[in-house]
Amino acid sequence: MKLKTLLTALVAASLAASALAAPQKIEFWTFSMKPKFTPYFEGIVKKYEAANPGVKLEWVDFPWDIIQTKLVTRIVAGTPPALVNLNVPWADEFARDGLLTPVDELIAPARERYLRSALEDLNFGGKTYGFPLYSNVAVITYNTEIFKAAGITRAPRSLDEQLAFARQIAQRTGKAGLCPALSKIDGLMMQQGLAVIRDGRAVFDSPAHVAFIRKLADTYKAGGLLKDGLFAEDNFPVAIDAYKGGRLGMLLAPPTALKRIQSDTKDIYAITGVAPAPLGPTGIADGGWLIHFGVPAGVKKSLLPEIGKFARYLTNDANQLEFAKQASVYPATVQAANDPFFMAVPPGAGAAEKAVSAGAVSMPYSRTMYVAGVDDYNELRRTLVKAVEAGVTGRADIQAALSEAVAIWNRKLTKQFPKAQPVSGGI
Repeated sequence: MKLKTLLTALVAASLAASALAAPQKIEFWTFSMKPKFTPYFEGIVKKYEAANPGVKLEWVDFPWDIIQTKLVTRIVAGTPPALVNLNVPWADEFARDGLLTPVDELIAPARERYLRSALEDLNFGGKTYGFPLYSNVAVITYNTEIFKAAGITRAPRSLDEQLAFARQIAQRTGKAGLCPALSKIDGLMMQQGLAVIRDGRAVFDSPAHVAFIRKLADTYKAGGLLKDGLFAEDNFPVAIDAYKGGRLGMLLAPPTALKRIQSDTKDIYAITGVAPAPLGPTGIADGGWLIHFGVPAGVKKSLLPEIGKFARYLTNDANQLEFAKQASVYPATVQAANDPFFMAVPPGAGAAEKAVSAGAVSMPYSRTMYVAGVDDYNELRRTLVKAVEAGVTGRADIQAALSEAVAIWNRKLTKQFPKAQPVSGGI
C-alpha cells in the first residue's frame, strides 16, 4: 500500500513538472513582411500556439537587405533562429558555407505536397535546404493595337518569335517591340539550354552562344529592342513606363504589373492582351524567384522535430494559398497552385485577371535561374553582361567579346576549382 501511494505521488509530481516545463520556443524570421502582412503572420502564430500549447512562437521581421548579416551574426553566436526566409541564391551560398541544415527528414512527411520545380530549386549537392513558400512567373503583356499595325495576329510562342515580332513591330510601326532584362543574360542563356559553366569552366563563347547573342544584336540593330535601360541592373521601371506610354509592343512582367497599367493608363490597359510567357527549350518558365524557409546550422537537434512540424504547417496548402492571395504571388504547393483562384478566368475578365491565370499555367515550370556554387558570382556576371552589351550594340565582335569574358571567368574559376570539378548550374 505504501509503495502504491509512493508511485501515485511520483506520477503526480512528474505530471506537475511537465505542466510547469517551459514551452519549446521557435523563433522564425521573415524579410520585409511588416506592416502589410502583420495580420497574416500574427494569425499564424495565434492558431499554431492554440493547437500546440507546448510551443511558443516568436516572429521577427527584418528588411531584406540586412537579414543575411543578422543571420550570420546569430549563427556565429550560437543562437540561430529556427527558421529564416531566404531566396535560392542566398540559400546556395549559406549551404556551401555550412550555415544551413538539410531538411530532407523534416520535409519528408509532406514532400509530395510541394511543386517539384520548387524542390529542385532547393536541391544542393543532393540534399534539400528549405521549405518552399512562394514564387512568381512572367507573362507576356502586349499592345493589341501595335500588334495589329505590325500585322501580328497572336502572342509569340518562343523567344525566337518574340525577337522576330519585335523586329516586325520596329519595321512597320517605328516602335520597339521588346525590352528583355539583359542584365540577367546568364539566366536567359540557361533557360534557352545554353550552359554558362560546365565542369568548372565558363563555356559561353561556343558557336551556339554566339548565334544566340547575334539574334539579340540583329533585333537591336533593327530597332526591335527598347534601348533605354536595356542593360540596367533593373530595367523593369523603364520597360513598363515605355509600355504605358504606348512605345513598347510587348512587356515581360509578373501578373501584378497589369494592376499598375490598369491604374496608371486605362487607355493602354483597354487594348492590352495577355499570354503565358513561352517556356524555353528546357521547359523552364521565365521570371521564377523562389522564397522559402531554411533551417540555420546550429539549431538544437532536440528542437528539429518541432521545427519541422511548424515549417510544414507554415507552408501548407491553406496557408500558402492565403498568403499568395494577399501578396499577389504564386504558391509553391501543388494543390494551392491549382486552386480556382489562380486557374479560373471569370466571365468578362480583364487583362489583370487573365494575367493571373496565364501565370498559373506556367507556375509548375518556374525555376530560379542562376549559376550555383561559384564565389563572387555577381562580379563575374557583370563581366558577362558587359561583353554581351558590347556585342549586341555593335561596339565589339560578338565572338571576341564573349571569348575575352570567358578568359576572365576561367582565370578566377581555376583558382576556385583547380581540378575543374563540376559546378552545378541553375537548371
